Amino acid sequence: MTVIPVPTTAIIVVAAGSGTRLGASAPKAFVGIGERSVLRHALDGVFAASPAQVIVVAPAGLEGDAEAELRAAAGDRQDFGRVVIGGETRQQSVAAGLRALWGDITTVLVHDAARALTPPTQIDAVATAVTPASGVIPALPVVNTLKRVAGDDVVEAVDRDSLVAAQTPQGFPRVLLEEAYAAALEAGTEYTDDAALFAAAGHPVRRISGSERAFKITTPSDLDRARQLLAPPAARALASVPRVGIGTDVHAYGGDGNLWLAGLEWPGEPALSGHSDGDAVAHAIVDALLGAAGLGDIGEHFGTSHPEFAGAHGDVFLARTRQILAEAGFLIGNVSVQLQANRPRFSVRRAEAEAALSHALGGATVSISATTTDGLGFTGRTEGAAVTAVALVVPGTLER
Repeated sequence: MTVIPVPTTAIIVVAAGSGTRLGASAPKAFVGIGERSVLRHALDGVFAASPAQVIVVAPAGLEGDAEAELRAAAGDRQDFGRVVIGGETRQQSVAAGLRALWGDITTVLVHDAARALTPPTQIDAVATAVTPASGVIPALPVVNTLKRVAGDDVVEAVDRDSLVAAQTPQGFPRVLLEEAYAAALEAGTEYTDDAALFAAAGHPVRRISGSERAFKITTPSDLDRARQLLAPPAARALASVPRVGIGTDVHAYGGDGNLWLAGLEWPGEPALSGHSDGDAVAHAIVDALLGAAGLGDIGEHFGTSHPEFAGAHGDVFLARTRQILAEAGFLIGNVSVQLQANRPRFSVRRAEAEAALSHALGGATVSISATTTDGLGFTGRTEGAAVTAVALVVPGTLER
């Protein structure tokens, strides 16, 4: 049997948050990514790193679940793990973890369970970089353009060269971290992370390179990203395949005011009736896009149970649909539409309509063809209009 020396490093895994922004029925750390919870994935990374005392800070009432996850991940390091109950704030939870440290511990790493895919190499790199006088955080360069705002007004650009995006684990010398926590408790001050608390006590904090895999799972799209990264190669390949959806819509003439069709107002033309403006072209596109992404249909997102969309024009529907797809991790490729109607005379404004619909969809290519049915059916009798739309969407996000 291999004897593992008593470690001098401890890792406090904070898993006591509610995760309300994730919108799940359980606290974030206990939501599944594949067959394992967020917490279990985080602990797998922790126990794959160099030996350390591991303290899981769990929500009250879920300490048994946390204990089971800890034991499953610990392998031959069962004696190195312990679960404690967290507090109302993150700072209180970390303080609870500090109270559980062994006497031999000289270096403390504080790690968010929500950063479930953090590589073990990053954990070891942080532990190695801690000195008796300074703390360490892993961080990534900020790539987005940043603006300072006041309400809805953009005030100025922010120089991103002097900014980084902090990750965990964050590492500190034990003695100084405990002193910093005692000072924060006495002052009644809450900090956004442990590095800020440590620095406020007058101690330096250095940074090392972080990892793209150490992102924090906060929203449903973050959870989807984690699931995709953990999926087998065949599943990841399938997830990148473009998807096609079809949508149809039919409206009768007889609405109030002027006709709204394909994102345009048609003065003097009879209006189509409907819950909103009756724009059958826009509505068919919405169904095609939602269907391609597997996100329901127009009734689910814009029906009578959503009175805020009563009377809304097609561009509002399309812009919101684009947002729904983006939140789910899809980009719009192109949309092809066929309109069947005796009126209006569509060809004279075809280019204008395509441009309006494309703008509402964030620049996606939209093409529209229009035809009549030679007097056959309700469209031939000029009782209404029928539209069929086909949409292509691609899994992915725009990198800026």
